[in-house]
Amino acid sequence: MGQPVVHFEIIGRDPAKLRGYYGELFGWEFAIGDAATEAVSEPGNYGFVDGKTTGGINGGVAGGEGYEGSVLFYVGVDNVEAALEKAESLGGKRRMGPHGTPGVLVVGRFTDPEGHLIGVAGPE
Repeated sequence: MGQPVVHFEIIGRDPAKLRGYYGELFGWEFAIGDAATEAVSEPGNYGFVDGKTTGGINGGVAGGEGYEGSVLFYVGVDNVEAALEKAESLGGKRRMGPHGTPGVLVVGRFTDPEGHLIGVAGPE
């Protein structure tokens, strides 16, 4: 069995406005806090969506001035560095990471050979 999709993110320049939009559109409620790393969002400006309340996966709407807009999903892996290295060996390109706190949450991003941005997340 392959690795599951475990998290999604919507990143933009005005996260509060995006949270208002998606909250109204989908009924999402947000818990505002810090992302695992400032490489993902401004401190205190990450809106967490609890998958338990939506019947889906966990996610976040975040960013801030200077953050490139994107919509991406994160695949759960055991080791983020190893996953990024494998992505590169298969023709992808590392874009971020690994960043975070080992043992808690580490994240990374890469683009596939066609340039699609994908995230990986795990305990190390």
